[in-house]
Amino acid sequence: MATKPTSTATTPSSILHQKLLLKPQKQTEIEQQEKPIEELLSFPILLSDQINQAVKEAESFTFECSEVGKQVDRLCQMLRSAVRLATTGAAFYDRPLRRIAAEVSKNLEKSRTLVKKCRRGSIIRRVVTIVSTADFRKLLTLLESSVADMKWVLSIYEGAGGIVLTLPPIASNDPIISWVWSFIASLHMGTQLHDKIEAANELASLAKDNDRNKQIIVDEGGVFPLLKLLKDNSSTEGQVAASSALNYLANDLNRVRVIIEESGVPIIVQILGNSPMKVQVMVANLVARMAEHCNIAQEDFARDNVIRPLVTLLSIDLFVDDDHKSKFGKPSIHSIVQINKEMEKKSLYKPGVGSSLSMHSEGSSKNHRKERENEKPELKLRLKISCSEALWMLARGSVSNSRRITETKGLICLAKLVEIEEGELQSNCLMTIMEITSAAESNPDLRRSTFKTNSPAAKAVVDQLLRIIKDFSMNPRLQIAAIRAIGSLARTFPARETRIIGPLVETLSHRNHDVAIEASISLGKFACPDNFLCVEHSKTIIEFGGVPPIMRLLRGNERGILYGLILICYLAIHAGKSEALERAGVLNAFEGVDRGLVAQNPELKELIPQAIYHLSVFHQSHSGMLVQRQF
Repeated sequence: MATKPTSTATTPSSILHQKLLLKPQKQTEIEQQEKPIEELLSFPILLSDQINQAVKEAESFTFECSEVGKQVDRLCQMLRSAVRLATTGAAFYDRPLRRIAAEVSKNLEKSRTLVKKCRRGSIIRRVVTIVSTADFRKLLTLLESSVADMKWVLSIYEGAGGIVLTLPPIASNDPIISWVWSFIASLHMGTQLHDKIEAANELASLAKDNDRNKQIIVDEGGVFPLLKLLKDNSSTEGQVAASSALNYLANDLNRVRVIIEESGVPIIVQILGNSPMKVQVMVANLVARMAEHCNIAQEDFARDNVIRPLVTLLSIDLFVDDDHKSKFGKPSIHSIVQINKEMEKKSLYKPGVGSSLSMHSEGSSKNHRKERENEKPELKLRLKISCSEALWMLARGSVSNSRRITETKGLICLAKLVEIEEGELQSNCLMTIMEITSAAESNPDLRRSTFKTNSPAAKAVVDQLLRIIKDFSMNPRLQIAAIRAIGSLARTFPARETRIIGPLVETLSHRNHDVAIEASISLGKFACPDNFLCVEHSKTIIEFGGVPPIMRLLRGNERGILYGLILICYLAIHAGKSEALERAGVLNAFEGVDRGLVAQNPELKELIPQAIYHLSVFHQSHSGMLVQRQF
């Protein structure tokens, strides 16, 4: 019995071969990126074999087909070289090769289609399929570009990580992409440290220019090698270059998330805790940028305990003199010293780490401490500014981080710096305090545990806030922050603590309208019904002469009118018997209130009728038709 011949078209290997050729045409770009590089390169290599076979079978345009075959052979050799490089190198950067291989595959498919048209066929096929010399000229141009692209990509792989600044055809319309590829490849695969540092500096320069460059660097995989260079503590210059580039990248939520996904947070915290001061400055800036743009970064940094080293670095050379002991209390001295001791212990002991590593950490920690002692005051100031900004961004809108700062005794450190410093450092510390007090306002537990009346840290903070509020020559921005912080603590002050109300009432007459409005908002928190001592505080505000400046606010802009009305309503409701309210003509002021403003603010719609009622009870002669007015 005759054996049926097996068709080569139906063999398993042939079927696999056909699937391999057809599948990439239907796959998405994401699927292509996920494929192993060897598998991705096998497709154009198989295409090259098919084209060579079609060239041999060509019966028309034989010269042109042979020229195509020569270019395809060159490409095939380069592709095989790329496969060898990709499979032998441990740290292989494949982004440019993937992009170029995809373009090479497209051009090879076009070559296969055109060359196949030159094979013998029926008369009808030859008539329908029209091939011209111009088609081959276009194809050869594309193949020459592919050859140049492959030559370029091989040069960045075979150059031992050196930077290649030539421009491949694939990047002719966008040279930035080729530069980014070259710099990242140098970071990934470079054998010389100076090449990596140069590449990191070049990426920082590109990222500094615009957000598009930043996104290209992130999309092309630049974050991972930058973090790797940052982690390498053998070169301070390299760490500074890497952190500089990462700082420029970390100004966007999505880019910050990429840094987090690449395990950047634990690396950053580790470097911050035990590095030369130049590096710590840059890393603290990076913490601030990431926390500013991403609340996930806020949480992750806190989990990795970044707040403790930040407070420790902020307290460098910060000693409390004997003259200030009575002001800040003895615990303040102990707390600052204790922070440094605890930080040293934490940096020396890490669970699961051998004793040899601990000894190495101890030695490097001592070296860095000696270096810090000898650093210039300007660099120490820069470090404190960076750490204070990082704490500000970490505390912003976060109750848990605000609590952590207070638990590290950071509050006393911030208060001391607000007292003795000026400029950006003072501002950052004050803003951090403002965020902590805001968190305390929304969280009773934090408020009760941190801002107790007998707490030295709380007393130190309040003293500095009052000092800034009283100083009318102070920057209005700082005064607004101090006033806002005092207002957030309104529920913590007892009725006898009248020293808080007086400065706020004086600030109602501030020449800067925004400062005066902020004072009215803070006083409103003392006088609002949510405050248990609202009646006592309302009377104190009136006793300190608060009514006349509040009435002046009602003649200002819409924001001033709004908060001035809210405050005067609280005073009328809680202390309507006061003659100061009658003398100021508060009832008449209510009569002239803009109905539109009331309609836009439901709170006013409820408060004004209540205020009118309480005033009319004590001042019948002035009630008249106003009592009947509907708001």
